[in-house]
Amino acid sequence: MEINTMKNNVRSLLLGAAVFAPAGCAAEPSPPPNFIVINLDDMGYGDFTAAGATGYRTPNIDRMCAEGMRLTNFYAAQAVSTASRAGLLTGCYPNRLGFAGALNPNSPVGLNPEERTIASLLRERGYATSAIGKWHLGDKQPFMPLDHGFDEYYGLLYSNDMWPYHPTAGSYYPPLPLYEGNEVINPAMTGEDQTQLTTDYTERAVRFITENRDRPFFIYLAHTMPHVPLFVSDKFAGKSEQGLYGDVMMELDWSLGEILKALKHNGLDDNTVVMFTSDNGPWINYGNHAGSTGGLREGKGTSFEGGKRVPFIIRWPGKIPAGVVSSRLAVNIDLLPTIVSMAGARLPEKKIDGVDMTRVFMGDPDTNPREYFLYYYRDNQLQAVRNAEFKLVLPHRSRTYEGYLPGNDGRPGEVSENMDVPQALYDLRRDPGERYDVQEQHPEVIEQLMRVVEAAREDMGDVLTGRAGANRRPIGRIE
Repeated sequence: MEINTMKNNVRSLLLGAAVFAPAGCAAEPSPPPNFIVINLDDMGYGDFTAAGATGYRTPNIDRMCAEGMRLTNFYAAQAVSTASRAGLLTGCYPNRLGFAGALNPNSPVGLNPEERTIASLLRERGYATSAIGKWHLGDKQPFMPLDHGFDEYYGLLYSNDMWPYHPTAGSYYPPLPLYEGNEVINPAMTGEDQTQLTTDYTERAVRFITENRDRPFFIYLAHTMPHVPLFVSDKFAGKSEQGLYGDVMMELDWSLGEILKALKHNGLDDNTVVMFTSDNGPWINYGNHAGSTGGLREGKGTSFEGGKRVPFIIRWPGKIPAGVVSSRLAVNIDLLPTIVSMAGARLPEKKIDGVDMTRVFMGDPDTNPREYFLYYYRDNQLQAVRNAEFKLVLPHRSRTYEGYLPGNDGRPGEVSENMDVPQALYDLRRDPGERYDVQEQHPEVIEQLMRVVEAAREDMGDVLTGRAGANRRPIGRIE
């Protein structure tokens, strides 16, 4: 009876959602929902109390879990900042668009202006759009946020780790400018400046909510934290039992609470979809300045679960069922088609890889829109593939943190970038830590997943097997 009731509710919601889109329909259209996507930087799978974090509490993240849906098999498209963000905003595997790794400052490449983003698609639908925080998709025009559908931008165009403890930066530490739109408003952010970033980003988001309460809006809030180097305001300094990392997580939780409070205050709570996630797993060689994988293997910069499986919570009161934990497979590239569907906007004309997760988010227990996830990384290497149950790891070389002592207080520990990874099959239902290779027991699964691998190699290529791929598109480049 409960399942039937849920199915009926989902059917009603989806039928109701249809009135968002059609122009010229006789019925009075309902207002389209607002969207807020909160994307943390290097937050781990286990970094909030509902997922087992200790030494600090995250009551607002936990509240989102209680009032919305949490996905336990949600992935970043790649395990590194730039590529992951490209995937989230365009709905494409980032390697389809020419992205691999993270962009350095003054990069001659960036997100191709011919690609469509969530913001550009929603702006056509009449939405006000704001990007706040870390961009990392190009620090020159035409690769900046205002070139990709955002009405406003405030934040940093690349990572904040322009400092001596970056493990691969050598002696090159460029300044860290803060931007308002396309203009620099602080040419060199200091550590003291960065203590205010989380507060400043939050206040910007709250102001945008208030100023646009009478029209639909989309906010992409990409926090700089908890990426190293860590900074926290006086409001939370020394408040946790886990040191600076815990303080930072408490302030990020406070930020979420302020945004939820602003929605309530402006009468927008019931018509706003809030999504909360991370760009990749934790940079665990930073030790006590890094997050927790929650027991998953390895971390940022790897195709093991600790690198790509990330938190995801979605809340829409009265529409998305409260307190639900879903094991459905989903990826951050799925956010674009889902948001477009909910808003009644149009999908890009060019091929995307995301799938519409609306029915999953609405609580339909029988739908399963995403069958597979492709673990691409580095220079277009297809390193693994998974379905709902099994993950097939393909032979490749990987970063590994295992066997190395992590760093402490902001200094990184050592890692190896050249671990040889053999082919293996893991049953992720029983072995999310990827410890037990079961390929000898499941040859039929290997055969099934290899068909997916071969199709992906034809489509997007695979450096590991010398395949170029027929359907990759060029990255944006300044000639």
